[in-house]
This record gives sequence, structure tokens and C-alpha cells, in this order.
Amino acid sequence: MSLTPDEREPDKEDGKRRWVIKMIKSAKSQHKLCPYYDKKTQICFLMVTMNNQQGKCDREGRFDGCPMFTNFLERVYDDYTAKKKVLPNSFQDIVWGITSI
Repeated sequence: MSLTPDEREPDKEDGKRRWVIKMIKSAKSQHKLCPYYDKKTQICFLMVTMNNQQGKCDREGRFDGCPMFTNFLERVYDDYTAKKKVLPNSFQDIVWGITSI
């Protein structure tokens, strides 16, 4: 007897992708531009901190579909799951979690 896709256990990557999409939607509801984008200098702080590159944002602060922002959220997901912590429910929880460390 074969299982239908609905009966199978959800794939780990599928859960990760769903969580990342949820966080992007949450961030969009709270921010017009990427919170890691400096409007004055047009620098992406994620690019500086994650890749050690000084680079301008080629997306003009739009973070919907931004590979840097998505990569950041995937790293946050991996960090939370590796430490077996409860995943944040909103993007603001991520921001507060990072700043309270």
C-alpha cells in the first residue's frame, strides 16, 4: 500500500521553506524595506555580516525574493533547529532574539 503525498511525513526542507515564507510575509507586514538595508548608503548589512563583503543592495531595499534575506532566514532556521529551540512565530521575534543575546 503506497502513501499519498498528504499521508507522508512532511519533508524537513518543506518545513524549512514554509517557515521562511512565513517569516518573509511577517517581515513584509512590519517593514516596507528590508530592515537590514541602509537607505542613505544603500548598503545591505546582511551582505556585510554574512559574507564579509561591502556591497550595495541591487534590489533597492526590497526583500521579497532577496537571496541574502532568504539565506539569512534559512540560517536562523538551521540555528534554531540545531539547538532544538522553538521556532519564532513572527519576524519581530527573530529581531528581538538576536538583539537580546
